[in-house]
Amino acid sequence: MADTAQISQKFEQASKGAAASFFWLSAFYVVYCIRPEDWLHFLARIPLAKITAIGALLAFFFGTAAGKRKFRDLPRESHYLLAMIGVFILSSVLSPVWRGGALNNTLNFAKVYVAWVLTFLLVTNLKRFRRIVFIQAGAVPAICILSILKSRSHPRLDGALGGIYSNPNDLAFAIVLSLPFCLMFLLTARGAFRKLVWAIAMLAMAAALVLTASRGGFITLIVAGAVCLWHFGVKGKRVYLIAASALVVVILIAVAGGPLKSRFASTLSDDDADTTQAASAHASYENRKYLMSRAIEGIEHYPILGIGPMNFMVYSLDWHEVHMTYLEIAVEGGFPSLLLYLLFFSCGFRNLHLVMKRKDLGPDLKLFAWALHSSLVGFIVGALFSPEAYQFFPYFAVAYTSVLFALAQEGDRLKSPAPSPVVPRSTSVTAVKQPGYREPQPQHVLFRRPILDK
Repeated sequence: MADTAQISQKFEQASKGAAASFFWLSAFYVVYCIRPEDWLHFLARIPLAKITAIGALLAFFFGTAAGKRKFRDLPRESHYLLAMIGVFILSSVLSPVWRGGALNNTLNFAKVYVAWVLTFLLVTNLKRFRRIVFIQAGAVPAICILSILKSRSHPRLDGALGGIYSNPNDLAFAIVLSLPFCLMFLLTARGAFRKLVWAIAMLAMAAALVLTASRGGFITLIVAGAVCLWHFGVKGKRVYLIAASALVVVILIAVAGGPLKSRFASTLSDDDADTTQAASAHASYENRKYLMSRAIEGIEHYPILGIGPMNFMVYSLDWHEVHMTYLEIAVEGGFPSLLLYLLFFSCGFRNLHLVMKRKDLGPDLKLFAWALHSSLVGFIVGALFSPEAYQFFPYFAVAYTSVLFALAQEGDRLKSPAPSPVVPRSTSVTAVKQPGYREPQPQHVLFRRPILDK
């Protein structure tokens, strides 16, 4: 009885520790996604992201020793991410441009690894999974509404809010990556009121995207939206979503898409640049061409370790980032970083491929997989037009795929029949002749092979 009581007490302590760790992890997601310090200025002096990340880490170490997943269970994508951060540190130390700045930027970026690992270790059931994704899906519409309300003196929502949402291209990128999750919650919401709230949230996101007049963001929306509608509309047999989405896009372009159309028209020619905005769009296009050529030049000179994270703005002599994530990684971290970066995201697609090909996938997990696939495809395309190497949202998306794959595997283990006890074969003749004795049958299969191991 004493042993049972001790085991029960340890289990209760582990459960409380896991709950505390998950609370701090959720707080970190709230701080990163909503960015309260960027629009509530009195919070700017408080390092909320560091506090919540450290709180989650300490709570995990001191309270979840008996957790379901261990560090040894971390998937290969986590190792790729850690190796990439290690290469960034070497690149910073040996940077030919600015060592101190590169190292500081690397340490700030390294917080994503802490969040990534804790997400995988602590999100061990569907309820927690929904809550973490809900934080991101609910935060971005709130940011969009705030940006629209404060956009009177901010063309293209530029600088309406601070931090990661201050740049209209970054805001558009965050919108596109989060829209599939909002659609998933809209379809699974119970009750007309909740569905209406999610519908309004998606309309606000679409309106904010059009107001940013981001060409790369709009192209990313078309690609990610096509994948999303294929999954939810065609495969999910909700054809009405295709018509509704097309109608919303057409109305928004007609009502507020003037700057966006002007920027597209002036991309390749300045013949129609009779307005300040059109001329600015064409100048932006030419500037991006220069930055890309400058990035290629930097890669040729420093192909192994690059010039250091976020040092391209100094190296470019133009104080702008190269608007292509893959070039950004290659010029600032070298080819090893680019290889690890591509391997990391390829693991996300592999996880989704293995999950989506299952025949026994539950409806909730299927919707999550479709939303994640749409978001990741949007990122791969959007990375061609935006400098998003150090944004956390794409790394979160890969963490979600790892959690989804782990949940599917753990479900397989629960379904597998427990092994039958093996009775030792008796060599005694007297034992065989005892009444009621049965010869033990050979144990051909003790566990059913999980589907995902095929």
